[in-house]
Amino acid sequence: MSSEYLLLRAKNDELIENSACGGAVTSILKYLLDEEEVDGVLTLKKGDDIYDGVPVFIEDSEEIMNTCGSLHCAPTMFGGLISKYLKNQKIGVVAKPCDAMAIDELKKRNQIDEDNIYTIGLNCGGTVMPATAQKMFELFYEVNPDDVVKEEIDKGQIIIELKDGTEKGIKIDDLEEEGYGRRENCQKCELKIPRNTDLVCGNWGSEDDWTFVEINTEKGKTLVDKALKKGYLESKNPSEDLIGRRSKLENIMIKLAKKFQKNYLENNYPETDKWDEYWNRCIGCYGCRDACPLCWCKECDLEKEFYKDVNPDISPDPLTFQGIRLSHMSFSCVNCGQCSDVCPMEIPVARMYDKMQKIYREKNGYIAGVSEEKPPIFVPDEE
Repeated sequence: MSSEYLLLRAKNDELIENSACGGAVTSILKYLLDEEEVDGVLTLKKGDDIYDGVPVFIEDSEEIMNTCGSLHCAPTMFGGLISKYLKNQKIGVVAKPCDAMAIDELKKRNQIDEDNIYTIGLNCGGTVMPATAQKMFELFYEVNPDDVVKEEIDKGQIIIELKDGTEKGIKIDDLEEEGYGRRENCQKCELKIPRNTDLVCGNWGSEDDWTFVEINTEKGKTLVDKALKKGYLESKNPSEDLIGRRSKLENIMIKLAKKFQKNYLENNYPETDKWDEYWNRCIGCYGCRDACPLCWCKECDLEKEFYKDVNPDISPDPLTFQGIRLSHMSFSCVNCGQCSDVCPMEIPVARMYDKMQKIYREKNGYIAGVSEEKPPIFVPDEE
């Protein structure tokens, strides 16, 4: 179906007050639970503070208020959680672009049942590592990180709100020139509006206290229509001006991502001898594999004895370890960056996988998590 645009907001005043941009997402999740359309919803809730985003599977709509608001300091991936632990459940999931890409790839590989899942996408300008955010707020905003109660990425700025209600914002460009701001993989991600979901929600192009929603599938349209009919939401049509503003912002973010790609994957890309140095740092902890949402093999090649030394308890040598993963990830990587985030030896593995993904894309046009067809490696009649 062709995309349909709406402005939506919750009819529940408490949801509007506590949620971001009108509470439409939270209200849709509440509808799914109340009407028993799903067994549960997978989303994030705030832990001790804004730096502590905790994945939560909610089965009771009374708990939905705990998930209100955005948490950009929580670069958590949901695809792997669904395929490993929620495969047989009917669920709704809130998905930023890299989540949506991973879920899409896992559907193609029969690891997630498309009939069992509603995907509610979120526009995303990027995420920030919690430790980076705390240091950044202290150095550049000159505030105590513990006093920050809300954060938002909007209008080219990272904006924070303090306990006393005051707000401060600094341009993302200025922060990232100093080595702070968004995660590297977020900076070079081109998918800012995940249209591979049933519907996409966000504040880009919205009015105050309204959510701009783009409906992408018949399933998404049916979901919104039912939530409107049951009185969970109210709607109106966005103006052409708002639609244009959203499109303009998306294009600006994509151009910015391509500029970062040029730096990360071309200008500043390590030479081959440097990569040997990186790979030889590898201690075979399996952290990159375990964090990757696309690693789903029931029997992992990396644990087969013939890849190891004489002692089966020793991991494969670094080049074998990384070579095997690279052979799997060159057509699968969705640029989430989780592998680099968890690497204790600070090997920029995500950069290598992304470089190979770009080469794969140039050869056959396939973009993991975005292209509708299966990867060519799974299609015998394609070269």
